[in-house]
Amino acid sequence: MSAETPVQSTGTFTRLRLRFRDWRGTRPFWAGLFTLLGGIPIAYFPYATLKLGHMSLAMATTAGAGSLIIGVLLVTLGLTMWFQSATRVFAGVASILLALVSLVVSNIGGFLIGFLLALVGGALALSWAPGEPPVEAAGEYDGVDAPTGEAAPDATPHDPSVAPQFPAVSFEKGEDGEADGVRAAGGHRVG
Repeated sequence: MSAETPVQSTGTFTRLRLRFRDWRGTRPFWAGLFTLLGGIPIAYFPYATLKLGHMSLAMATTAGAGSLIIGVLLVTLGLTMWFQSATRVFAGVASILLALVSLVVSNIGGFLIGFLLALVGGALALSWAPGEPPVEAAGEYDGVDAPTGEAAPDATPHDPSVAPQFPAVSFEKGEDGEADGVRAAGGHRVG
């Protein structure tokens, strides 16, 4: 490649894919997706009419409204995890509780499909933590903070053949004659 060769820009698909990947990395994406997908079968199955050959199987129950409410709330909590990641703990706990309630209210939690998806989504939301910002590259130092190539004064090379040195300790006896604690060489009491 020469200096005169024009730089080819990345395609639209690649640019959109990278932007989506950056967006997805800053929030509990999979937790929101599982929670959102868990709400769909919970809300759908009580209103569905399944056909088995010539026989119709209606799943409608008196708790159909409850199933619809639970399903819509789970979809809303999934979207909340995506767009308001600061409320992930509340959304995770609420989705776990709604998944447990759906076992009783909504045909065994949407035939366990919605229950398991919402439960996993809530657990992922509770366990997700925001990442740390990337560390600056080594070549971006200037002035006093520039690396000199020398080791720090406290940094000594570690030789695995040398045993580590521990400070000397002494045992103190209390008034009753029993060991009262351990005092390190620096005078700090341990225990």
